[in-house]
Amino acid sequence: MRVTTAFNRLLALPGISVTDVSFGTGVVTVTVALRRRRLHCPRCDYSTRARHDTRKVGSCWRGLDLGRWQVTVTATLRRLECPTHGVRTEAVPFARPGARFTRDFEERVAFLATKTDKTTITRLARIDWDTVGRVCARVVADGLDSARLDGLVNIGVDEVSYKRHHHYLTLVADHESATIVWGAEGKDTATLDAFFTELGEHRTGQLAAVSMDMGAAFNKSVREHAPKAVRCIDPFHAVKAVTDALDQVRRVTWQQMRLVDAGAAHKFKGARWCLLKRPENLTDEQSATVRQLRRRGGELWRAYSLKEAFRAIFDGDLDPDDVAALLDRWISKATRSRLAPFVKVAQTIRKFRDGILAAIRLKINNGRAEGLNNVVRLITRRAYGFHSAQAALALVMLTCGPIELQLPHERSP
Repeated sequence: MRVTTAFNRLLALPGISVTDVSFGTGVVTVTVALRRRRLHCPRCDYSTRARHDTRKVGSCWRGLDLGRWQVTVTATLRRLECPTHGVRTEAVPFARPGARFTRDFEERVAFLATKTDKTTITRLARIDWDTVGRVCARVVADGLDSARLDGLVNIGVDEVSYKRHHHYLTLVADHESATIVWGAEGKDTATLDAFFTELGEHRTGQLAAVSMDMGAAFNKSVREHAPKAVRCIDPFHAVKAVTDALDQVRRVTWQQMRLVDAGAAHKFKGARWCLLKRPENLTDEQSATVRQLRRRGGELWRAYSLKEAFRAIFDGDLDPDDVAALLDRWISKATRSRLAPFVKVAQTIRKFRDGILAAIRLKINNGRAEGLNNVVRLITRRAYGFHSAQAALALVMLTCGPIELQLPHERSP
C-alpha cells in the first residue's frame, strides 16, 4: 500500500485526496488536494466554478496526532469573488472557516474542555489555554442551532460570575430539558432584552412562566417583553436574602462585642457558620455554640429565629394556602422585629410575595437552573484564563447546553 493511500485512510478527512507525505522532526506534513471543483465562500452558501486566482502561499492546519507525531495538513487553495463578501479564500470541508485546526482536532479539544482540567488539555493537545477558548467558541458557533429556542414554555433566568472583579454571564435555562439554551455577557436589563429580541414576539408569547431572582433588572425585562408569563421568584433566593439579613445582624453584634471584650469577640467570630448552616447539619461543637447564643438571647438570637422560621416555610410540602398564611405572618413579625436588616428584607419579601407564591403553586423554581449554575461555576473556575466572555460562554454551552459533541471515532464512516 502506498503511503498516500495509507494516510487517506488514517486521516479520513472529507473531500480531499492525499498527494504527498513528508516526515520531519516530530512532525508529519500531509499535502492534500480538494476533490471538488466548485469554490465555496467561507462566510455564506455561495459557490461558483469561477476562480479569482490561486494563493501563492499554501494553507496549513493542525490535525490529530499520530502517537508522538504532530500532523500538519497543507493545501494550496484558490480564491473566489463572492457577491456579498468580496474576494475570499475558498472554504475547506475538513476545517471551520478561520481555523488552523481540523474539525476532528477541534472537537476533541472541545470534548476534553468539558471533562478535564486546564493543565491536562494543554499538555495533551500541545496548545495554550487561550487557544482552547477560541476552539470552543468556534465549535459552539458552528453547532448551536437557532431551533433550540423553539417550544420554550417554562424558563429560568440567572446570572453567574465567570471572571474576577464582577464579570457576569446571564444564562437562560429550559426547565423541561434542563439545559442552558441562551447566554450572554452582562446581567442588566439590556442583556435579557437581547434574549427576548432573539426569541421573537411569537415565541415569547408562548412562555408560560419565568423563574428568576428578586433583582430589578430581570424583572423589568420580563415584565416588558413577556407580560403574560407568570414571574416566579425562586424561594431559594428569598431564603438567601433573609440569611444575608441575619449575617448583617451578626456583624453588628460582633462589632459591638469587640469594643467591650476583644477575646469574646474573637471566639464569637467563628459563630458565623453555625448561624448560616441548617441545624441538622451542625457538628456537636457548632450545636453547643448555638445553645450558648440561645441562652445569651438578644438581637442575634431573634434574628436567627426569624431566619429558621422563614426557611421552615419552604422546607416541607405545605399547601400553597398554608405557605401564603405563614409567609404573611412572618412578614408581619419581621416588620415588628426592630431589626433594621429584617425590616428591610420583609419589605422586599412583601414586594415579591406573589412571585414567591406562584413558584410554590406552579412548582416552578430555579432549582434546575441553580443546579446547572453549580456546574457552570466549576467550569468558569477553569475559564478564568480566557480573555473573553465568548470563550467562557462557549465552554458553558458545550457542557450544559444543547450541543452534542461527536468524537471522530463515533461518526459513521
